[in-house]
Amino acid sequence: MTGALEHLGQAGPLLTLAVVIGVGVSLGGVARRFGLPGVTGQILAGVLMGHAGLGLFDPDALGGLEPLTHLALGLIAVTVGAHLNIRRLRNAGRRLVFLLLAESVVTPLVVFGALVLLPGSTPHLSLLLATIAIATAPATIVAVVKETRSKGVFVKTLVAAVALNNMACIVLFEVARSAGSSLLGPGLPAVGSAAAGALGELLVAASIGGGVALAMDQFARLAVRPERVTTGAVLALVFTTGLATTLEVSPLLACLVLGIVQTNITRARSHLVDSVFANFEPTILAIFFTLAGMHLDTIHLQHAGYMAAAYFFARVTGKLLAAGAAMRLAGATERVRRNLGAALIPQAGVAVGLVIVIQNDPAHAHLAGLLSAVVLSVVTVNEILGPIFTRMALGQAGEIGKDRLRVIDFLQEENIVTDFEAENKEEAIVALVDLLIISHDLKDIDRDDLLASILGREAQASTCLGGGLSVPHGILPGGYPMVGVMALSRRGLAFDTPDRKPVHCMVLLGTSPEERDRHLQVLATLARTVGLGPDFQDQLFNATSAAHASELLHGEEFEDFNYFLESPDENGTPA
Repeated sequence: MTGALEHLGQAGPLLTLAVVIGVGVSLGGVARRFGLPGVTGQILAGVLMGHAGLGLFDPDALGGLEPLTHLALGLIAVTVGAHLNIRRLRNAGRRLVFLLLAESVVTPLVVFGALVLLPGSTPHLSLLLATIAIATAPATIVAVVKETRSKGVFVKTLVAAVALNNMACIVLFEVARSAGSSLLGPGLPAVGSAAAGALGELLVAASIGGGVALAMDQFARLAVRPERVTTGAVLALVFTTGLATTLEVSPLLACLVLGIVQTNITRARSHLVDSVFANFEPTILAIFFTLAGMHLDTIHLQHAGYMAAAYFFARVTGKLLAAGAAMRLAGATERVRRNLGAALIPQAGVAVGLVIVIQNDPAHAHLAGLLSAVVLSVVTVNEILGPIFTRMALGQAGEIGKDRLRVIDFLQEENIVTDFEAENKEEAIVALVDLLIISHDLKDIDRDDLLASILGREAQASTCLGGGLSVPHGILPGGYPMVGVMALSRRGLAFDTPDRKPVHCMVLLGTSPEERDRHLQVLATLARTVGLGPDFQDQLFNATSAAHASELLHGEEFEDFNYFLESPDENGTPA
């Protein structure tokens, strides 16, 4: 047995990779059977095989797998960036702005205050740790969301928040790194220079990611064969990561921008993220987390001691306070307000990357050892406990297992408006047609033709169904999925209705000929749920925000009406 382990320790990169995949995937599955996130099992698999455990592999063998780690980080960053879709986040802007400000101020202040007076600490060290505390682990968040098949207002807010707070962390860290040593002297010039340097890095990274996204879009339009699009997508990801590394700017920032640009401007997002890497993504993530666990070392816990403990608890406190305060100011729903802070606890790749920056900076040689020990200790704890907190938060928010097609799945937060007003039915329909085109990104649809089809149907027979519900609908060209928008009016719209009651809910539908059966399902669902359900009516008609209305429509208590069109096992049972 000992001889076999010695041979394994001298294994080459390919055999090492095979063992990493096999053990990581297996223990990830075991963790899910015990109700834990698969990510936690994969990290523990790495700890077991790595420095802190059996020490099975030679460091050179692990070094040979480093390109896979960079590829995984790049893919994760692109995926997170793709969630910053301006159209989808239209109703979430207030939440995200307040959260970004709170994360950039509250969390660093709490961590700085907890560390600055500790024995052995300095203002400069405390400032660097305070900025690093902002970072959240995008890989962990994305992996847990995908594994649990979660979807909804909470997930949309969470993933977008992760992208934004990591961008803020990198920029503020660069400012703190350059200006922290001048805290006790004339620091304003240093702060200005540091801010300019951080902004310069951000602009270079943005230029790389944005330029590659635009080039990929042009390539995807010209490439006829699918395999060429696949090649272009892989090249885009690898080139972005490699060029950013070569120019010594953040590859994570560059890939984030790549994801942001492609989801907002280009048509290539599905080719780059969903289609090309969808089948390989679970394996890539399993490799990433298992390797991360193999690099963790419990010796850091001994060196960091009380400072690591203070950093851990201060960071958790800061996250909870920042998220809670921001969501209250933004008027977020209770589910989001109560659970967002706990979901932001995981911390890994970005924090470790910033530690490496400090280790390679001669000006911070006197701080590098202690800072590394503190951050790596907390990363070790956070990457084991963090996924559990994130999963618990997703469960408390009621969004686990919701990433499946439902009857009215097209009515998400970004497709809903509240406090809607209109003088007459035609004015209301015109406003909803514009919302439909914007919120569903129907750029190729002729607005006037769609509007004419809706008004023509309305002239033949009123779509006011009674019970405060009106469902006007128009025809989309063949091949388009069913889409819709909802407008809610607490005061009510004075239209002609069968029961002579005002309309409080208008749902405008766009349906292609092949979606006729689903159209009838939707009409029946809306009539039963909205038109005839007084309890549901009272909650929906008085919804204070689009997020609140979306939670009602997609909540567990109304699954009998807004039922799933596929079973959990068709695309994998949520673990």
